[in-house]
Amino acid sequence: MSTLAPLAATPDPTAGTLLLVYTLAGCLLGCCSGLIPGLHANNFAFLLGAAAPVVDAPPLPLGCAMLAAGVVHTFLDVVPSLALGVPDAAMAAAALPGHRLVAAGRGREALRLSAVGSGLALVVALPLAVAVTAAMRVAYPVLRRWLPAVLAGVALLLVATEATNRRRIAGAVSFALATALGVVALDAPTTGVVPAGGVLAPLFAGLFGVPVLVDAMDGAGVPPQADARLGLSPREVAGAAGAGAGGGAAVGYLPGVSAGVAAVLALPATKGRDPAREYVVATSGANTATAVFALFAYWAFDAPRSGVLVAMRDAGVPATLGPMLAAVVVAGAVGTLGVVVLGDRVLLVVGALPYRPLVGAVLLGLAVLAVVFAGSFGLVVFVAAGAVGFVPVRLGCRRVHLMGVLLGPLILG
Repeated sequence: MSTLAPLAATPDPTAGTLLLVYTLAGCLLGCCSGLIPGLHANNFAFLLGAAAPVVDAPPLPLGCAMLAAGVVHTFLDVVPSLALGVPDAAMAAAALPGHRLVAAGRGREALRLSAVGSGLALVVALPLAVAVTAAMRVAYPVLRRWLPAVLAGVALLLVATEATNRRRIAGAVSFALATALGVVALDAPTTGVVPAGGVLAPLFAGLFGVPVLVDAMDGAGVPPQADARLGLSPREVAGAAGAGAGGGAAVGYLPGVSAGVAAVLALPATKGRDPAREYVVATSGANTATAVFALFAYWAFDAPRSGVLVAMRDAGVPATLGPMLAAVVVAGAVGTLGVVVLGDRVLLVVGALPYRPLVGAVLLGLAVLAVVFAGSFGLVVFVAAGAVGFVPVRLGCRRVHLMGVLLGPLILG
């Protein structure tokens, strides 16, 4: 027995190499998914989970790949948001300030603000999640018992933080319409070619992509971009990224509450000298930090709070925190580099292409994705979600109220 104990404690370098290989493969997939307009990280995670039996992947390395893909996606999804106007649901809050920077020739700066915001928020979130999780171990039973009331409070807070009564009414109408859409669509049977994630792809593409693309049809496209110098001081960047991480901590343990909501909670910290730039930093930071806090919720409470983590659970991935945190750190480094290297090139390519045909092709691509993931019903959902997505745009309130598509059904039980 004594001779076997040291052997059992010896680390297996082969296992570490396997975890790294799968993590890097997940990073590559996350770069791909983040750059594809309208493709949500959740759908990609479900695809990986569905492929697991075919490739006979070990559960823990597979989980590291899925997690790394999801984290890198939170970095890269800003690129199509800025270049084409198709934000992921989590990045919708930053889309308009980011578009203004692109229109002013500061797109390269906006990409770097986003990358730095995500990277710094990741650094803040990792140690902060330890303390927040310890506190949540005490509060979680109460939170679960009163979850509908808590989520209703979040919805009311989103409405209350609008600037005027008119916008508050518009926010409430947008939330109600999105809730009705979610009640009808989320549990409906689908017949997609690749039934991974169900109607999430057409829902989010319609709600957050279609309105921006339709309005962009008459736009001038991406103008020539200037240098990448940041217009914020290091202190301002750090403060906005910290606010994003704090917003992620506030929502990362709640089901149906996206990083877009976390970004709204970070709004009070983006009222400094340059709110638009600070907003891009804070929103990107909230997007990445929420993924970290959701991972801790999965580890501590067996509660998957994102589509990526649901897919990991369905694939039988054990909640082993150490290797998963290592995968998150590697993914953060790859994501930061990816935004800078790939983002600049995407802006150049989009700026050189005829914009109206390009936007039309992206719209058609989103419709095709809807059919691929959810069949003919997905196309109906895509069109309906697009119509609902125009409501906050036309009424002048924030688009984050459209997250009622997930929040509302949970509140209703």
